[in-house]
Amino acid sequence: MKHEELEALQTKLGGDFRSIDASLRDLDKHLTLRSYLEGYSLTPVETKIWQTLRGNKAAIGFIRKNGLPNLTRWFTFLEQSHPEIQDEAKAADAAAKAKSQAASRAGASYNLALQDTEKGVVTRFLPEPSGYLHIGHAKAALLSDYFGHVAYQGQMRLRLDDTNPAKEKEEYQDAIVEDLRLMGILPDTLTYTSDYFDYLYDMCKKLINLGLAYADDTDQETMRAQRMDGIPSKRRDRSIEENLRIFEEMKQASEEGLAHCMRAKISADDPNKAMRDPVIYRCNIENSHHRTGRKWNIYPMYDFACPVVDSYEGVTHALRSTEYTDRNPQYQWFLDTLGLRKVHMWDFARMNFVRTFLSKRKLAKLVESGKVWGWDDPRMPTVRGVRRRGMTLPALRDFIIKQGPSRNVVTMDWHAFWNTNKKEIDPVAPRHTALLQKDMVKIELTGPDAPAAPVTEDRPKHPKNPSVGTKQVVFASKVYIDQEDAKMFRDDEEITLMGWGNAFVRDMFGTAPITNGTFELNLKGDFKSTERKITWLSAEGTKLVPAELWDFDYLITKDKLEEEDNLEDFLNPNTSSMEEAWCDEGVGKLKADDIIQLERRGFYRVDKGLGDWKEGEAGEKGPRVVLFNIPTGKGGK
Repeated sequence: MKHEELEALQTKLGGDFRSIDASLRDLDKHLTLRSYLEGYSLTPVETKIWQTLRGNKAAIGFIRKNGLPNLTRWFTFLEQSHPEIQDEAKAADAAAKAKSQAASRAGASYNLALQDTEKGVVTRFLPEPSGYLHIGHAKAALLSDYFGHVAYQGQMRLRLDDTNPAKEKEEYQDAIVEDLRLMGILPDTLTYTSDYFDYLYDMCKKLINLGLAYADDTDQETMRAQRMDGIPSKRRDRSIEENLRIFEEMKQASEEGLAHCMRAKISADDPNKAMRDPVIYRCNIENSHHRTGRKWNIYPMYDFACPVVDSYEGVTHALRSTEYTDRNPQYQWFLDTLGLRKVHMWDFARMNFVRTFLSKRKLAKLVESGKVWGWDDPRMPTVRGVRRRGMTLPALRDFIIKQGPSRNVVTMDWHAFWNTNKKEIDPVAPRHTALLQKDMVKIELTGPDAPAAPVTEDRPKHPKNPSVGTKQVVFASKVYIDQEDAKMFRDDEEITLMGWGNAFVRDMFGTAPITNGTFELNLKGDFKSTERKITWLSAEGTKLVPAELWDFDYLITKDKLEEEDNLEDFLNPNTSSMEEAWCDEGVGKLKADDIIQLERRGFYRVDKGLGDWKEGEAGEKGPRVVLFNIPTGKGGK
């Protein structure tokens, strides 16, 4: 078998025994005089075939019975001689187990009673590479992964729907694949709609020959109005020969062809407007396709390509959000009309959050206009955005799986989203200290408990989790405290220096701002009796670390942005704030993506550590630690 035949064979090995019997026998015959499927070493396609067989109970049972000796010999040989082949399979098993446990804990109903599951289940995730994945996409991907891999031990395919070269980039497709990998989603195959452009072209010609597609040069505004009012196009009754001729002109991008699109001839006035002769092909010569270059001047629309390729690729159950419900009859019409294999469908509610929009078009507008730093901006509802804000991947998976595949559309607050994350990070986040640089107050400590010279001691990074490790804390007779704390003190008030002990406030000097003061240490004092517990940093014997403390707000001011709303009218003018701070010396050892808790300030993700700056990048300020505040659910996002 050639390499292309092996790739095609791999896609067929995930079904029940009846559907894969012939493929198993082909493999056995191919392996008669071979140790490897191709060449003399393990190849990626061979790894995929082995892992597909390993994950299919019907196939593995037959292999273990030695019904096909060459196949059994090969399978066992790879298992014993290439232990690395099992790494990815084990990772998939672990991810599936985690998602299954999360669904069990959530109590969400996953009993969908999907049809014909005994024949095998193949789901798919079908994003368009026109932007980065947002959390709505993450739900679609995780649900398809759950039902494809976990619930029915079948397959889940990833197909990038690259049919619009005007919006798509290789950057986006690479980011989608990487984000899915980080979420523990390991598709069985990666394909592109562009892989099937020849097939889709033939299917469109078939529709034309059936008298069920026609070329239309009606201008876009008129066509939209006619579809809305149920008025048939004047071009609807063109002959088959004329439509085929014009379709070829479209393919050649002639002047006549560029004036036309191709429409399915379903109905002009169906109550469901999605059935009113939808456009299925259009011309695009302004942009080069990132995979096929200038080979094509015509491209299929999603509504046509989706059902045709789903059926062709072997998808058995297509899960998609309820925004496509009106298009389901259209999906089935294409399958029935073209005589293609049936695909079962299930609609689930997309995730909606207050003061958030998940339109890639609108999100792209923010990126292109510079309103945000990029697709991974911590204010963006993209997978990379919420990760950069501090959402952990286990918490993200757990939250989405808990939503389940319900069709009930609700708009959620961000509270539960971030609260799920807090449960992940609170038990393990090291504790550190930061004081705002602005108007910091220097305090001299007096009394017999005051250290004569700076003393360094090891203290736990987490008060309840010794496994997090220890940090060095410097105790000295001079310390810094926050201006806001200093303004609140009463004369001779007893306060607690967190992590050290109690002290009496003896003198405070200066007004608006306070500049310095004196405390008398009282380490025998009971911290339970004090009203104020304050953070502090030694002013001697240590090198404080400069940091930026960033916080973020919603991008828009309206709870729910409607499709007709002008985005510019509801953009929040102030969505970020930054304060400069000094941190304890341990913060200087942190690196990007570390998560910590700053005492009395909250949780933070390290966006840049001291060692993460490139030469000349830090500017006049020099290297500093950049920290992003992580919401905990108390104040929304």
